[in-house]
Amino acid sequence: MEIKKDILWRVYLCFIGIAILGVFVLGRAVYIQQVQGSFWRGMGDSLHLKYLPIDAERGSIYSEDGNMLSTSVPIFDIYIDFGADGLRDKQGKRFKDNIDSLSLCLAALFKDKNAGAYEKELKYAYKNKERYYPLKKKITFDQYKELREFPLVRQGRNKSGFIIDPRDKRINPYVLLANRTIGLSRLDPKQNVGLELTYDSLLRGTTGQRLMRYAAGTYMPVEGAELDPVNGKDIVTTLDTYIQDVAQNALMDMLVSNNSKHGTVIVMETATGKIKAIANLGKQQDGSYIEDLNYGIGKATEPGSIFKLATLLSLLEDKYVTTSSIVDVEGGVKSFSGLRIKDSHLGAHNITVKQAFEISSNVAFAKMADQYYGNQPTKFTDHLAFFRLNKMTGIDIIASSGKPTIKTPANRSWSKTTIPYMAHGYEELVTPLHMLMLYNAVANNGKMMKPYLVSAIRDYGVDIQKIDPVVLVEKIASDETLRQARECMKAVVDSAHGTGHKVLFDSLYSISGKTGTAVTALDNTGYNKGNKIYQASFIGYFPSEAPKYTMAVVIQNSRESKLVYGADVSGRVFKEIADHIYGRYIANTHVVKNIVADTSLYVSSGMKNDLSSIFGFLNIGSRDSSASGTWRNMQLKNNTASLNTPELLGSNSVTPNVIGMGLKDAVYLLESRGLKITVTGRGKVVNQSLVAGTNFTKGQKMSLLLN
Repeated sequence: MEIKKDILWRVYLCFIGIAILGVFVLGRAVYIQQVQGSFWRGMGDSLHLKYLPIDAERGSIYSEDGNMLSTSVPIFDIYIDFGADGLRDKQGKRFKDNIDSLSLCLAALFKDKNAGAYEKELKYAYKNKERYYPLKKKITFDQYKELREFPLVRQGRNKSGFIIDPRDKRINPYVLLANRTIGLSRLDPKQNVGLELTYDSLLRGTTGQRLMRYAAGTYMPVEGAELDPVNGKDIVTTLDTYIQDVAQNALMDMLVSNNSKHGTVIVMETATGKIKAIANLGKQQDGSYIEDLNYGIGKATEPGSIFKLATLLSLLEDKYVTTSSIVDVEGGVKSFSGLRIKDSHLGAHNITVKQAFEISSNVAFAKMADQYYGNQPTKFTDHLAFFRLNKMTGIDIIASSGKPTIKTPANRSWSKTTIPYMAHGYEELVTPLHMLMLYNAVANNGKMMKPYLVSAIRDYGVDIQKIDPVVLVEKIASDETLRQARECMKAVVDSAHGTGHKVLFDSLYSISGKTGTAVTALDNTGYNKGNKIYQASFIGYFPSEAPKYTMAVVIQNSRESKLVYGADVSGRVFKEIADHIYGRYIANTHVVKNIVADTSLYVSSGMKNDLSSIFGFLNIGSRDSSASGTWRNMQLKNNTASLNTPELLGSNSVTPNVIGMGLKDAVYLLESRGLKITVTGRGKVVNQSLVAGTNFTKGQKMSLLLN
């Protein structure tokens, strides 16, 4: 009996304990559900649901002539949710019915594996119920459009399990063209460069959000739970793709042929300050040239003789000299406090200031600056500050290390030789753009314009902001000073002794500017013999009488470069670019002024047999007043052509008249006489650089202007 009671007592005790534990568990469950329910549900959602950003479509960058320079193209990542209810419905009948044809289509589209491999891969993923299986990444929009029509895929996301994740890829359609200026767009905006960096906040738009659910080790989008992004704005640059292409090619040709280290070309619209082209090319270890740095905006160097314009303007404005003032250059060599300054051409003595500028005498400018500013250096440096050579250019692009350095007497490195060396382009650091702004101001009647690269902000094709030209300095010098400076710059090209004459004088239009050949140290190893290399420059504007464009060409040569001087290197690049610009944008407007429109009269010249063939094909009547000869002038009026022998065909040493001829005939006639021909423009010949009837020598250059 005692044993039975003992057993019952133990059973009751266990029962009571279990009952108490059950009540506690039940109470705890009610407490968690009712009191802490919202907390734990939120905790569960935070572990399985998460908002991830959706990038907005980045805006495009356009040239001013309407070409796309940088844009975003859609690419698509394709995933499959093999756990989708519609895909597994009825024991996976939908999947099994379509897997064969789907595999064939995928193999034909992507061509990376055969249909059997695709089928095996998809069946294995289906068996394992993979929830976010990566089928293919970075497919194009055309591939995506084709994929949407494939078996199974066309039934929609719920039934097929196919998940499309679109995103953008940034491309530059013109690849190298202005690549460093336009810039690169990377995932991390801080690593962007160029306009992509400067205008990133406008280009990138506003980021959206997408709700993602964590399942099977990865996040999958929750359909319908999205906050749409706001697309970025478009940017319209001031760049002209034609001028940019010409500048890039001309610079590339010179760098490659002369084995130069790097170079830059900047073309500015004189009246506005718009940058129409900027090319930057640097040599790589494999010998190729790419846009690696922005040499025109971001690299300050000692400018050399192109800086003499700043010295000339200062001297003229202070009325210390005129262009006819005489300066003794002492044979081209002079010492200043023990340091010798030397001219490239020796032997000269008493020359005018204008002659000193056109032959680029270092001694003359060092001597004049030392004489007039040696005891009042701040007067000279104040001029340089007024020309904004000590300030950032203000151009609307972020470029590293483009800060100029103009010494003042307060600098510790200032010495008695600083003024004479600064006067001819040393002991100061400026970018090519700084110098271009100064030259452009002279061309623009003294008005210094702020350089800029973006002319408009556009949203869905509509301009929402126009960026107008900005005047930085209303007048950098008096009209008289500017007139004299322009005379000196024109003499650099026009004068037989000018440093730019040989390369630039035979143009069909007038050019004004200044050459520069600066001695620089190879890899910062000093100016010792053997370490010197030369920076060749030419900055100028055209046409001289009514400037439309101002251009800077600065090229850093190497020890292997055959050509080193400013005119021979940069002057040739300048002329090639200027010829193309003149022929496309300027020549026609000039020529049209001299042509009287007459729709009933058409005049041309060419070979007799060619003209006869044309008349026969077009059923045009003709009368030929000449009995012999190969060439004819032609006048077409009232559907009847009159032919006669040209008066000035010339001889083997006399220049013929080719005005009115087509290019093929003109080149044939002139080259058969031994002339070397360069051509600008398209159409018929409207001007020739050698006057008809004058004598010429074989091998002489002759330029033709077509319209």
